[in-house]
Amino acid sequence: MNEPFIIPVTYQGTVHEFKARFERWGYTHRIAVLIDEATFVFEPDEEGGYRALSINATTVSLNVGLLQAVAEKLRSLSN
Repeated sequence: MNEPFIIPVTYQGTVHEFKARFERWGYTHRIAVLIDEATFVFEPDEEGGYRALSINATTVSLNVGLLQAVAEKLRSLSN
């Protein structure tokens, strides 16, 4: 079992700390990140970055800029 960890992300001049969890997914992995009581799943993309998988946007107010900031932070952690 993977232990949760904290990802510090700077977005619009403020540092946010999000709980995250590494998940094995076949031959690759995903990282589940808890943002404002909703879990967003990020997976590696072909360019070496991360992308958020689609979610039900009707239940969560989606902040694309914040998701991009989290994806960039995950990319920097993997390098």
